[in-house]
Amino acid sequence: MTTDSPLRSRLRAALLDARRARDAETVSTLRTALAALENAEAVPTERVAGALEDAPVGVGAAEAERRVLSEADELAILDAEIAALHDAGRAYACSVPERAAAAREAARRLGALRGA
Repeated sequence: MTTDSPLRSRLRAALLDARRARDAETVSTLRTALAALENAEAVPTERVAGALEDAPVGVGAAEAERRVLSEADELAILDAEIAALHDAGRAYACSVPERAAAAREAARRLGALRGA
């Protein structure tokens, strides 16, 4: 079960609009941002070697509660995604100008959804 928040609701609504408009770049950007939020909720596993007989058995035996992110946590993750897109825009500026422009536009779109 994923957490629902105002930010995620805005991202999901924008994703639906982008899918309807067949805007592949925006769809990709929004899916990446939503995946980053979902991944941040995952609980880290402890890797311990052990006997198969000691493994949990049954439906849900190995389930763990996901982390619940605060609004500040979600905004920090989105800010990191925006910063990564700005970095990509700078990296592509000289070699692939069209990709640089696409990265900057993706950062702008996420920034607009951040503060909406």
